[in-house]
Amino acid sequence: MWLLLQMVGETTPVKRPIDEGWISCIAAGDMDALRDLYDAVSGHIYGFALSLVRDPHDAEDVLQETFLRICRSAADYRPQGKPLAWIFTIVRRLALDKQRQQARTLPVEEVAVEVTDVADSDDRLLLHSLLNRLSDEDRQILILHAAVGLKHREIAVVMEMPLGTVLSRYRRALDRLKTIVKEEELHDQ
Repeated sequence: MWLLLQMVGETTPVKRPIDEGWISCIAAGDMDALRDLYDAVSGHIYGFALSLVRDPHDAEDVLQETFLRICRSAADYRPQGKPLAWIFTIVRRLALDKQRQQARTLPVEEVAVEVTDVADSDDRLLLHSLLNRLSDEDRQILILHAAVGLKHREIAVVMEMPLGTVLSRYRRALDRLKTIVKEEELHDQ
């Protein structure tokens, strides 16, 4: 379990603080602010989108559409100290729209969650395998907290769930991962 938590921890949370002022600058047409925001969060947006849509091309579409939506909606943003929650709410809604669109046209193909910040390919495969054994919502909550660095309250906003539900699902996801790891260790002996 320690290895798993270490691997999840290696998917570093957003390193640079997100300046809420960037969003108002984007609303005024400041391309430097848009570039700064993109540099700060694009990798995390892509990773979260991929965990939802499970297709690299669709995740890239969600990433691009997210920044288009940010540009279009920046003037409507009301500063509340939670710009990441606002951004990841956009990502989640776009990804869910993409999933619904895919469900109407093609069967969804099972693709492992891509975690690119884990250096060792064996560790990456292990992490993929473990995360894919969680429910979609539990995996999303775990990724948003451990990899993106959102607080549980922000995750509650993004996932449109009560805070208590997010907390219990996060705990349940960690407990489930511990159980899976213990089962694997017993199986390997």
